[in-house]
Amino acid sequence: MNELILDDVSVSRGSGPVVSGVSLVVKPGSLLTLVGPNGAGKTSLLESISGIVSTSKGDMSLDGVPLGKLSRIKRSRLGLVHVEQGRTVFPSLTVQENLELTAKSPAGVDEALELFPELHKRRGSASGLLSGGEQQMVVLARAFAARPKYLLIDEMSLGLAPVVFLRLLPIIRHIADSGVGILMVEQFAQLALKIADEAIVVTGGRLTYGGPAEPLMADPALLHRAYLGIAEV
Repeated sequence: MNELILDDVSVSRGSGPVVSGVSLVVKPGSLLTLVGPNGAGKTSLLESISGIVSTSKGDMSLDGVPLGKLSRIKRSRLGLVHVEQGRTVFPSLTVQENLELTAKSPAGVDEALELFPELHKRRGSASGLLSGGEQQMVVLARAFAARPKYLLIDEMSLGLAPVVFLRLLPIIRHIADSGVGILMVEQFAQLALKIADEAIVVTGGRLTYGGPAEPLMADPALLHRAYLGIAEV
């Protein structure tokens, strides 16, 4: 079955667990938004999926292939791409050169630039000279150029003006609609939920809500209870 599946996953860092018993499913063409308070373990969960940190318990699989013993490189070869926090462009390289680092073919670069018209105009510019919003577009375009099956996005809005973040959300939805399964961690919960199919809330390292995004968006009280850890999973 073609799905990214986590089953009862726990992650420990330092002196103790930061994620405990989280289960979720990301389907191709769907967008799952992961929200929760700061320090809830959201970033650690994404890092465990991509292989940056190890899990202490539970199982993960991508399209039926177990991920537990695979390196980060091998996971990426299966089609898993992780957009980490921060705008990690190669500043001395042009926009086009940044995209060529991950693109499977020249067509991949062109397809990525079509998603971001602003970048198309700046394809010959050094990425370090771009605005923060444009650099975030380069990061996302570079991820899309790799033609992922599943895309992990961690705090895309970090350091961006809300108006820039709002411009990026429809593009993320478009990428999901093209068939890519997306798991997105985001601090602006209400905005992220508007484009999501499913949502999970993690508080204190454990899952406090899992289901359709619409109920959380429609009922702020439910979202608040989930953040406090008293909503039903």
